[in-house]
Amino acid sequence: MSSLPVWSSTAVRRLLVVLLVVLVTAGATAAGVVTEPRGEARPSEAATPDRLRYDVTVRGDADGSNWSGRQRVSFRNSAERPLREVYLRLWGNGDDGCGTPGRPSPVRVFNVRGGNPGRLTVECTALRITLRKPLARGERASIAFDVSITVPERNDRFGREGAFRFLGNALPVLAVHDAKGWHLDPYVRIGESFYSLASDFKVRIDHPSTLKVPATGRSWTESGEPGRAITHSIAYRVRDFAWAAGPFRTVSETSPGGVRVKSYWAPSTPAAGVRLTRKDGVSAVDRFSKEFGRYPYGEIDLVMTEKFGGGMEYPGLVLLGTTDEGSAVVHEVAHQWWYNIVGNDQYGAPWLDESFAQYANARFYGWDTRGCWSDVDWPNDRTALTDSMAYWSAHRDQYHLVYTAGSCALADLERTIGAEAMARLLKRYAQDHWYGVSTTSAFKKAAQSATGKDLGPFWKQHYIR
Repeated sequence: MSSLPVWSSTAVRRLLVVLLVVLVTAGATAAGVVTEPRGEARPSEAATPDRLRYDVTVRGDADGSNWSGRQRVSFRNSAERPLREVYLRLWGNGDDGCGTPGRPSPVRVFNVRGGNPGRLTVECTALRITLRKPLARGERASIAFDVSITVPERNDRFGREGAFRFLGNALPVLAVHDAKGWHLDPYVRIGESFYSLASDFKVRIDHPSTLKVPATGRSWTESGEPGRAITHSIAYRVRDFAWAAGPFRTVSETSPGGVRVKSYWAPSTPAAGVRLTRKDGVSAVDRFSKEFGRYPYGEIDLVMTEKFGGGMEYPGLVLLGTTDEGSAVVHEVAHQWWYNIVGNDQYGAPWLDESFAQYANARFYGWDTRGCWSDVDWPNDRTALTDSMAYWSAHRDQYHLVYTAGSCALADLERTIGAEAMARLLKRYAQDHWYGVSTTSAFKKAAQSATGKDLGPFWKQHYIR
């Protein structure tokens, strides 16, 4: 990568290892069929359904490989038009699609109540549910269903490593309908396809008492049936819910800013990496609270194993491949603000979370970014930093630009408008979109308002369209 000479440090090497692992291990992404194409933009149409509340009960088997239970989700129609249907996104089926006769999809939904389910579409990651009656603006409704989850036999965000299970994107969540229509994008194997509105989760996880279960939200564990335990978790205004399970070692500490940081690691994880990850994780959550706004969830879980491929962010929980040199914990903690608190369509505009998280990461480590853009080897004038995952997944060798060139562009913006103005811009922008959704046009407008300079040439130079 041409930007390597500029970003030279141990921390940078950790990020580059993460990127290489992602790019090498990811399979080719086929373009899924979106059965409900997005229509022409209707700017006045609000994102819906909103004010979502998930109530979930799941029970795991002896080693956490199989889970079954029930989900109920209630929601409001915030759009002017009546809401006649909703879509469940079964992202856990992304890698395996519809399965085979001998190996069904890892996430299955059945016994749907509150509506009539259709057929699974978009490679079995989308399920249309027609509501019993149209939902007028401001009205609430709910659906409920049984769910079965089998953790795939791969080391991934939804997968396993030895005795440890990772359940990222395992729970079905409702899709978003906005001015562009229903967001039914295909799953991508590099980056993310996910787009969801801030939601409340109340989750009950029944598991063997030999397993520790880190999870999104504020969690606590109590005794269950003989040999079993119940982990309860409550999370407000988050984009998703994830958990892990395994015979983790654990420690809990409180940051100087009052955030409970719970660390979980596999015994084989290098001790030096665990210590460094804990140290940087505690520092990062407090620093970003000062820079972008106070971390609102009270707790964050750091889940570390030796061979996990890089890092993956979820609300209040991050999965981290950890070596002697540490992990990508700072980047993943930054995602608590840039993806979770300030949401975005991760398929449509991945730079809005990845570039922003990596810019925060660079500032945390004090990287020298002066002149970084001169080292960016931009592919062609047709490519934009603001391209969607449809482009990046088809040009996997260029995907690193979202991290490297994207964070460099934000560092250049800081130099263009001034460090103090940039700090005010990001904090104000975060506050204005707290629990909302960020867009490229909204950020460009906010940045222009923060300076008297015409930023038109800046956007053009950095391919921000």
